[in-house]
This record gives sequence, structure tokens and C-alpha cells, in this order.
Amino acid sequence: MAYIDWRMRGQELLNCNCAWGCPCQFNALPTQGNCRAVAAMRIDEGHFGDVKLDGLKWVVMFAWPGAIHQGNGEAFAIIDEKADEAQRSALLTILSGGETEPGATIFNVFSTVIDTLHEPAFLPITFEADQEARTGRIAIDGLVETAIEPIRNPVTGEPHRARVNLPEGFEYKEAEYASGSTEATGAVALNWQSRHAHLARLDLSTHGAA
Repeated sequence: MAYIDWRMRGQELLNCNCAWGCPCQFNALPTQGNCRAVAAMRIDEGHFGDVKLDGLKWVVMFAWPGAIHQGNGEAFAIIDEKADEAQRSALLTILSGGETEPGATIFNVFSTVIDTLHEPAFLPITFEADQEARTGRIAIDGLVETAIEPIRNPVTGEPHRARVNLPEGFEYKEAEYASGSTEATGAVALNWQSRHAHLARLDLSTHGAA
């Protein structure tokens, strides 16, 4: 089957409701018995066919009543308000798993376990990230606020560094692990403190993660 050629390269932030490390990263069940998460990306270089995606941002909030693979999930996407109609359509196609080889990306995999796709929003997105420092921020006024910081040693308070490599990962190949807190309202409500977060440089395309 022929697919539209697309690619997105840039910085990702993710914060979920699991304990630091997130068992899902190792094919184990989620800490809380359910999965809720916010993920965001700043596209430094990207395209969807002839449509340029450079400089755009996106945020998606997810929720599953159990483990991700058990399905019945829901998702709510917010696209950078600066995106024009063609760019909005392109990003929503990618984020919903379209024009992608089966199982090749996190979006395509998630599309098989999400039953409810809420109407997307197009809003200003604040995105800050320093992967080396393990810090970041996602903010959309009145909708979501996520703050990411290093995991701290419980005795000394010093930053604790953990880096995970997934050679066959469909989201990232290597990520810095961190601690994150999120509060979100709207179609998918989220609320937790000091839970799993990771920062990764994504390179995703029609054919998977590079």
C-alpha cells in the first residue's frame, strides 16, 4: 500500500500518572491500574507530503480505564493555532495513526486502542524543554499545565539521572526520564503530582521511529 510520505523531527515531552519509570515502558501493567497521560511535541523539521510542518506544536491528552492494550481509550488533541488548514489536517491525520505503516508509530498503535476521539482544538501552545537538564513545561491557558523536573534523590535531594534506550521503540529510541506534574481540564481531565515523565528527541515517519 502506498502512503503519503511524512516525517516529524523535534522535541517531545510526556507526563503520565504512573510512578517514575512507567511500567508501560517495559510491557508491565500501569501503576494505578489505568493510564492517563499528556504528550506534546515541538516540530523542528517536518512535512506531510508537500505540506511543511516546521515550527508547529501539538499536545494530546489520553485516558484509558485500564492498561493501554485493553482498549476503550479516549484522546483529545490540541494543534498549534498558527497551523493553517492544510497543516491542521496533516497533523490530525498523523496523530490519529493515518498514512502510517501498521504498528510503525505510537500514533498508529494507539489508534487501535482508542474508541473516543474528541473534537480537536486549535489554540496557542507554550512548550519549553531542556532534555539535558530534564526540565520542561506544557501550557495552554485554561486547559492544561504540565511542569517537568529531574527525579530527586529522596535522601539528598540531588537530581537523579535515568536514561532508557528502546532499540525497537515505536515512540522513541532513547529518552531522559524525569518527574512531572499535570493539571488539565476539558474533554480529558488529568491531575497528579510527581509522576513519570520523559523527554526525547523524536524522529517519526510513515515507516516508524528512527
